[in-house]
Amino acid sequence: MRAMKLTFGLIAAAIPVIYCGGLLLHFNGVRNMFGGMLDSQLGPTMLGLAAVGLLFLIPLVLKIIRLFTAKNTPGAGGGGRGDGASEEEGSDFDPDAALARYMARRASGAPGPASPLGGGGPVRPAGGFGRRQV
Repeated sequence: MRAMKLTFGLIAAAIPVIYCGGLLLHFNGVRNMFGGMLDSQLGPTMLGLAAVGLLFLIPLVLKIIRLFTAKNTPGAGGGGRGDGASEEEGSDFDPDAALARYMARRASGAPGPASPLGGGGPVRPAGGFGRRQV
C-alpha cells in the first residue's frame, strides 16, 4: 500500500513538471519556426513557464529524496508507528486486561473521578438538555 501511494505521489508531482516542459518545447519550436521574430513576445512567456516549472519541480525532488532515504531511517517501515518502536519490541500494555479492570470497577460501583472543582465527590453526569436541576 505504501509503495502504491508513493508511486501515485511521484506521478502526480511529475505531471505539472512534464506539462511545463512540454509547453517550453512547444514555444521554443514556435520561436524557431518564425526565425527569431517573436523573441521579444515569447521570451517573458518562456521565462515564466521555466520559473513555474522549477517551482513544480521542488515537490518532485522532495518525493524522490524521501523515496531513497525512507528505507535507511529507523522506524520508517514500522507499521504506522511514529515513535520509531518496532513491532517485535512489543509493549507491556494489555488492552484486554485494561478493559477487564474497567468493567470490574464499573460493576462494583466504585466512585468515578473526583470533581475538578474540588467537591471531593464523584462527578455527576449531565442531565441533558433543558433546565439545570440542583
